[in-house]
Parts: sequence; structure tokens; C-alpha cells
Amino acid sequence: MTSLFDPLTLRGLTVRNRVFLPPMCTYQVEAGDGVPTDWHLVHYGARAAGGFGLIIAEAAGVLPEGRITPGCTGFWNDAQAEAWARIARFAHSQGAAFGIQLQHSGRKGSVYRDLPGQPSGSVPLAEGGWETVGPTDEAFPGLAAPRVATLADIAAIKQAFVDAAVRADHAGLDTIQLHAAHGYLLFQFLSPLCNKRTDEYGGDFAGRTRLLLETVAAVREVWPDSKPLMVRISASEWVDDGWSAEDSIELAKLLGGLGVDMIDVSSGGNIITKIPSYPGYQVPLAREVAKGGVPVSAVGQILDGPQAQEILDDGVIAAVSIGRAALRDPGWPVRAGHELGIDYQQLPYSPSYVRGRF
Repeated sequence: MTSLFDPLTLRGLTVRNRVFLPPMCTYQVEAGDGVPTDWHLVHYGARAAGGFGLIIAEAAGVLPEGRITPGCTGFWNDAQAEAWARIARFAHSQGAAFGIQLQHSGRKGSVYRDLPGQPSGSVPLAEGGWETVGPTDEAFPGLAAPRVATLADIAAIKQAFVDAAVRADHAGLDTIQLHAAHGYLLFQFLSPLCNKRTDEYGGDFAGRTRLLLETVAAVREVWPDSKPLMVRISASEWVDDGWSAEDSIELAKLLGGLGVDMIDVSSGGNIITKIPSYPGYQVPLAREVAKGGVPVSAVGQILDGPQAQEILDDGVIAAVSIGRAALRDPGWPVRAGHELGIDYQQLPYSPSYVRGRF
């Protein structure tokens, strides 16, 4: 039985427990320059002090037009990297490992921030928006149509992921996660429902996976051998004829062969459809993807310690990612340990918080 509080070693990185904070957009870059601020330091620092083993910070655009909103973070310049390095140093001081999700939003970019009181839809160019790109010129429902990504665009996007990875290494981050989920650019190319290209980046499974696989291979070339490389995927689109769990298993085999060390398994986001949602609803998908031979982490309404421990019990899933529950409770890991009856001395309490133990 794998305990929720067992360490996990991926290449040269040992994470203190199996509780991960997954990337969740916060839309808090008020200046619109992609540079994380004190808000991000406090947000991620609180979860590091709260006992999370690995924090994977929110989607950071590898290009300005790779952001989802003007309020999103980036990793395309040194000022952004220096700001992330500060946050990583604080996370390390609290015993947590720290990584970043590298992202290109594709046709789902240039939208208003998903915050209360904000409008919805695409941000006009006159208000700080930008022209988006996609595998075709088909728009995501309710958003402006993208232009078709040319081969030159594709080459530039791959290079931007490589450049961001180099910056992340120099900034002292422990891992990077490439975002190939939720209908953003890398997943747009994977999906047979929106990738209707007829060149080498479309068509059959090999063509539709080409962009992701080439990006992974190029990033692995510059990302240190001692550091793990992760990928997040949507394992299913939840519609007939869409990307499926079977496709994800085959993709996992290919990713493992390219040096990917962990796959975070989510679902949906590319097609508007009804997704059955209940506690642990995506865990069966993670179990399927694990058949591809790469360690997986599971996410999706994981609410408390006993549920998280049960997910890990048979050893198929290596870690759990606690998303919305972590927004409510920065100290979720120590609460989970208390729920499991673990002595507080064995839990990742920050020394200053021991007096407030459960």
C-alpha cells in the first residue's frame, strides 16, 4: 500500500509526499505583463507552508499570445523567470518542490479573466487582446475565430516551449509540466474533432500527436536529465469520435519513450458537452492511462484524506492533485493526515503552525 505521505522520487527529485497542487489559473497579473506578483508569492507560499509535496504553478504562457487572458502569467522573458525564482525559493524553504505549467492557449486565448464581474468572450485587440492561432480556423464556441497556424508558427511555438524550459531550469524550478489538456493548443492538435489539417500535423493519430511529441522531445533535450518532465492531458473528450482513453494509453507509451516521467490525467475542455461529475470522477481515466507505463497523478473532486488514500492504495496511481479543495484550505495535506489518524509529528506542519494542529 502506498501511503499519501510516502515520499515520491522522480529522477533526481524526491517529493516529500504524494499530495500535489495542480495548476489553476488565478488571473492576478494586473499589469498584463505576465510577471507574477506578491499575490502569487502569498498564494503558492501558503500552500507550500500548508504541507503540499509538489506545487505546480498556474499555466504560464510561453509567448504573450500563449496566455489565456491578459491577466495570466508568462515565462517568455527573464523578468518573469526572476519573479518565479523568488516564489520557488520560498516554496523550497518550506520543504515543498516547485514547478510550473508551460502553456499555449491556441484558439482559447485572448479571453476575459474568469473572475466575478468580468465580461465573457474574446478580448478585442483594442482592449489588449490578440489574434489567436489554431490547427484550423474553426472557433471555439463563443470566441473569435483563430487563424490557421502555419508551419512557421508551429516551429516558433515549439522553440518558445524550449526557451521557457531553459528559463525554468535557470530559475531553479524542480519540474515543468507541458499543458496538453483542456482544449488548449497542444490538445487542439490531438483532437480529431478540431484538428482537420491535411498536412503532417493533422489527419491520423501520428499526425495529430506530432506537435506534442516534437515539443516534448525538444524540451527534454534542454531540460536537465536530473529533473522530471511532466505532461498534463485530457484523457477523454467525453463525446463519440473524440480523443479517447484508448488514444491516451497509446500517447502515454510514446511520451514515456521520450523521457516523460509523469502524466497528470484530467479530461474535457475542448468540446462543450455534459461531463458526469462526482467525487473522484476522473480517477478511472487515470487508471486507464497508467496502462501506458508512465506514472500518473489523478485529479478531480478529491475531497478528503480517506478518499485520497483509497485512490493510492493499490499502487496504480502515484499521486493525487488537490485543486479546488486546496483553494478552500491551504493546509489540506495536514488536515488529510489528521483525518487518516496520523500523528501530527509525522505530518508536514510548518513549525510556526504546530500550535494550530488538529
